[in-house]
Amino acid sequence: MNPSIVAIGTAVPPTRLAQHDVREVFATQPGIGRLTQRLVHAAFDASAIEYRHTVLSGLLGDSGDGLSVRHGDVLLSPPTSARNAEYRRLVPALFAEASRQALADAGLDAAAVTHVITVSCTGLFAPGPDMRLVRDLGLSPNVERYHHGFVGCAAAVPALRAAHRIAVAQPGSVVLVACAELCSLHLRASSDPEQIVAASLFADGAAAAIVTSAPSTGVRLELDTFATALTSDGEDDMTWTIGDEGFEMRLSAEVPRIVGREVRAAASDLLDVDAWAVHPGGRSVLDRVAAGLELTDAQMAPSREVLRDYGNMSSATILFILRRLLHDDSLGDADIGALAFGPGLTVESARLHRRTAAGA
Repeated sequence: MNPSIVAIGTAVPPTRLAQHDVREVFATQPGIGRLTQRLVHAAFDASAIEYRHTVLSGLLGDSGDGLSVRHGDVLLSPPTSARNAEYRRLVPALFAEASRQALADAGLDAAAVTHVITVSCTGLFAPGPDMRLVRDLGLSPNVERYHHGFVGCAAAVPALRAAHRIAVAQPGSVVLVACAELCSLHLRASSDPEQIVAASLFADGAAAAIVTSAPSTGVRLELDTFATALTSDGEDDMTWTIGDEGFEMRLSAEVPRIVGREVRAAASDLLDVDAWAVHPGGRSVLDRVAAGLELTDAQMAPSREVLRDYGNMSSATILFILRRLLHDDSLGDADIGALAFGPGLTVESARLHRRTAAGA
């Protein structure tokens, strides 16, 4: 069997935020000007997001546990060290929860895993998430481990590419690819339009995929080809750096336009596919991709639904979309195109084939 995703598990923190409630928190900060208020309302209302999940249980009030981010009506701005400490405390559980679900859905014991690839860009520590995941799942201490860190929203696709390469080189291997992001740890009040857009988009979540070339009788997503494209400009339009008050996202208004202009060339090998998993960097990014590739509303629906229900969870988001396609029985056997965008501006793409048990 060709290397395939045989299961995908997902996990989100228990605190679920309605987008309009978060909007009001940012729009009513003491001392905020009218222009900033209008920018906040415009960004949040245009986001096409209804709900997001966060590890910041106190974001909408004073009673939350963990990192203190609000005092009365005022949003606080903890130092990067405090935000990263919270990441280190909380992210392992999300990695483990998504991975356990993936293993259960695949009908595999932890002992079957031969390789682990972890992905995250919202925190840093060592020994890192890869080692913690081995310990938390009770995997063999001899499992090969790799961490794909600080690559941004596009990182899940090259992680799947690496898993594909491993599965080809070592037939029968079982590769666990796990992504977990706590984007909300880095939100802060600001009058900067780019920070306002970031506050309106990003959320927390985790997803894990089981990739193997071992025989499978269930529905699977067969991994075929991968491609990477670096756009001719955009290096300064999407960036992710470490600042004194958290990690700082630069997401300029040029990003959707660059994506719209470059996406057809970057995805030229995928124009004949049936279904799509497009990373929802934001509503405007999805709109530009749909226009550039001439995609139907039905083809864009899984990506728009994940954006609506979860927001942008950085690297984990594309796996949420692929999970919907994996479990969508109406698709039958189908070719799938996956697209994700990251700092640089980088476009990562993959062709997958949905295979049913009957088609196996």
